Amino acid sequence: MVRGQKVMDMGSGVGLDLGAIGSESGSVPDSVPVLDLEHNKFAQQDYWVNQKSLIDFHKSLVDINSISRHEYEVAMVLKSFLEDQGLTVELQQVGNNRYNVFSYIKTPSSKVLLTSHIDTVPPYIPYSVDGTKIYGRGTCDAKGSVASQVFSFLSLWNRGLIKDGDVSMLFVVGEEINGDGMKVANDQFNNTSFEVGIFGEPTELKLGVGHKGIFLMTIQVDGKASHSGYPELGISASEIMIPVLNDLLALDLPHDDLLGPTTMNVGKVDIGVAANVVPASANASISIRISADLPKVVEMVKEKVDGVEHLTYEIEATIPPVYLDYKVEGFESIVLAYATDVPNFHKSLKKRYLYGPGSIHVAHGDNEFVERGDLVAAVSGYNKLIMESVKN
Repeated sequence: MVRGQKVMDMGSGVGLDLGAIGSESGSVPDSVPVLDLEHNKFAQQDYWVNQKSLIDFHKSLVDINSISRHEYEVAMVLKSFLEDQGLTVELQQVGNNRYNVFSYIKTPSSKVLLTSHIDTVPPYIPYSVDGTKIYGRGTCDAKGSVASQVFSFLSLWNRGLIKDGDVSMLFVVGEEINGDGMKVANDQFNNTSFEVGIFGEPTELKLGVGHKGIFLMTIQVDGKASHSGYPELGISASEIMIPVLNDLLALDLPHDDLLGPTTMNVGKVDIGVAANVVPASANASISIRISADLPKVVEMVKEKVDGVEHLTYEIEATIPPVYLDYKVEGFESIVLAYATDVPNFHKSLKKRYLYGPGSIHVAHGDNEFVERGDLVAAVSGYNKLIMESVKN
């Protein structure tokens, strides 16, 4: 292979920098195969920087159980790896044994901020491999992005294509729950500035056009227990909760021409203790994916729950829809229905990109996986976004 040679990966629409695959001295390890031109894929893919393997690094992250609020170990592993590569690392404390990892060459402020999250949803699923697919919790959401971003940074830096002040990296906790990691980062960045944010999430190696916002709510009903043969002696929490949920599900929620419909999910309901007991309590958790007019959605929901006797509620999060920069030559685009940390980052940015390996269709599922080739392709994709941002 000749350094600088490129070939189009039809799966990603991104030119793969074949010369970058291998050690930074230009040699290619025996484990890196010849390109399979017929299928536009690598039969066995990896990316090497300083004799470090992208696939091995990704595995080291996925092997660690880092369900939200339990991210300490993965943060320490990431910190150690980056320091070993000669980078400056700061830990931003978010809570007890919870830290964001912020890394740069020497200067915290930079033209480009690469960022993703190191927490995952439950339950933990161990790392495993089946052919070209890598399974496990966080393989694509979002440790695939974390690994590819780190190797993109190191590859460009080691080849002299970026310098101090060009790129910094931020890996946050808590994205999957309430964005508390990114919110703490905002406070830490009072004297730090960036021009372009490249956010890592599973986007199928396409640039996100935009994504829906989110409205999270819990509802609690406190009734009174009694024998089910004498319901008049109690206050049935179920007879209050169920009609309210039905009313919420029947709402005609706003629609956006680009992001599509606003959708509601009643994700968790807990009512009563037994069939022969009038239930004394009920609670429900609701998630609404907002495609348009967040204030209107909040108003519509409140109309259904305000004033209902024995009912209380808490609105846990309200995040509006997000529109992103996506017109970069060589990239396809995608509209996304999930929410991210993008709106939680409050520093002014000239451009915001959302990009990463893997598909949201398997993220959070028991079959979460990422393709080895997509991890490699994502490094090239991040390389291109970084160089586009640095030169402009």
